[in-house]
Order: sequence, then C-alpha cells, then structure tokens
Amino acid sequence: MTRSDARQRGFALIIVLWSLALLALLGTHVLATSRQESQLARNLRDAAVLEEAANGAVQQAIFNVLDSSSRHWNPDGTVHTMRVGQAAVAVRIDDEADRVNPNVASVQLLQALLVQVGADPVTSAAVAASIAEWRLASGAPGRPSATAARYAAAGRDYAPSGAPFESLDELGAVLGMTPNLLARLRPHMTVFTDSDPDAATHDMVVAQALAAVGQRDAGADEVGSGVMSLPAEARAQGHARFTIHVIVRTNARPEGRRYEVLSRERLWQD
Repeated sequence: MTRSDARQRGFALIIVLWSLALLALLGTHVLATSRQESQLARNLRDAAVLEEAANGAVQQAIFNVLDSSSRHWNPDGTVHTMRVGQAAVAVRIDDEADRVNPNVASVQLLQALLVQVGADPVTSAAVAASIAEWRLASGAPGRPSATAARYAAAGRDYAPSGAPFESLDELGAVLGMTPNLLARLRPHMTVFTDSDPDAATHDMVVAQALAAVGQRDAGADEVGSGVMSLPAEARAQGHARFTIHVIVRTNARPEGRRYEVLSRERLWQD
C-alpha cells in the first residue's frame, strides 16, 4: 500500500466517523423532539380531561342546587368535593347576593369595603368616589368634561362612560385602582345583582363593611336570588390542575330553562 492510499483511507475513515457523529446528533435531536411533542400531547390531553371534569362537576353542583328534595345543596360557601373520572374536583357554591355590586352600592359602602380589604382611608375614599363617578359621569351637566380633564391629566386616553360596569375587569380603569387592590376586591364584588347584600351575607368581609356603614337589611329581597358563583378546581394524579369560575342564574327562563350561564372564566391551568 502506498502512502497516498493510506492517506486516502484515513480521510475516508474520518469522513465515516464524522458522518456517524452527525447521524447520532440528528438521532438525538429527533428523539428529544419526539419526546417533547409526546409530552405536549399528554399535557393537552390531560388539560382537556381536567376541563371536562371541572365542567361536569359544575353541572352536578347546579343539579344539586336545583334539587327540591332535602338533599339539595345551598349556595352558602360550602365546598363540595367529588370525583369525575380520574380527577378530583372541588366546587364551592356562593350566592352572588352576598357580594357588593359597584353599580348600585353607595360611596360609603364602597369605601368601607375598600378599607376592609386593606386600602388606607385616603385611597379608599378616592377610589370609591371614582367608582361612583364612572357610573354616573353623564348624570350631571358639566361633569363629564371636568372628569375627562382629570383623566387626561392622569395620563389616561379615556374618561368614565357613565354606563354601568359590565364586568369587574372594568373597575381596573377607574382612577386610583391598582391591579393588587382589584384582586383583593374581586372575591367580594359582583355585577349580577340588583341591590346591596343583606347583613346576613356569608361573606364576612362584606358583612363587616355593611356594619361599618350601619347598613342592615337593604338587600333582604336579594337573598336567595338564584345567582350563584361556582369556582371549580379539578386535580389529577400528580400536580396537574384546571380551575374555572362559572356564574349561573337559576330559573332564568319561564319557558322551561332551569338555569342560564352568565359568565365562564378559566382561572388556572398547569
């Protein structure tokens, strides 16, 4: 064998070795990608299963609330745990009438509620006034322009609409409201009632706010209104979970529908 032949065979061996290394690298990449895609598919499947379990548990809870027998469930904040397939689901049933509606509450009640969730008195007074101003902005001549000027001075490119709040998210737009403060208010507020809560509310924060303003039975007609809040959390084996929040009005339609879903929100999935 000549030196030239040996050199060529050496180059060929190097090429073969590099080719094998490249193929091994490609194989590893393909395998890793395949595993990632398989895991993603499993996660999507698990999420779908948990979502359906949560939906099923909410339907079961509604059925039990509508049950006219002695075994019916009451919207009193009780947490009910049930198993749907392989998932364990916890559903809490609250009466929306236990909460404060920013569309009808007085400035005094709003301020008291803000204090109860931890806002200082100055902030509470300012935010309560801003909430009332938002819903009443078009009610007084000359006020809309002055209000718009204040919002513009605060760097906002909008002004209060003068219309009722359609969701609690809209409260985030009022002057003085912060994401943290709104997060603390949310569990105690609703836009699905027509009057203030009664002093017998199951929400202790709201009860304390009512007591602070000396308000007792202003919303007695609203207790048992049939508007329910149902947060449901489904958990599978391991750490996977899925949470939804459904608001339902029972006996909503005289033509036979026994309930109506007013709101459905995904809260958490992991």
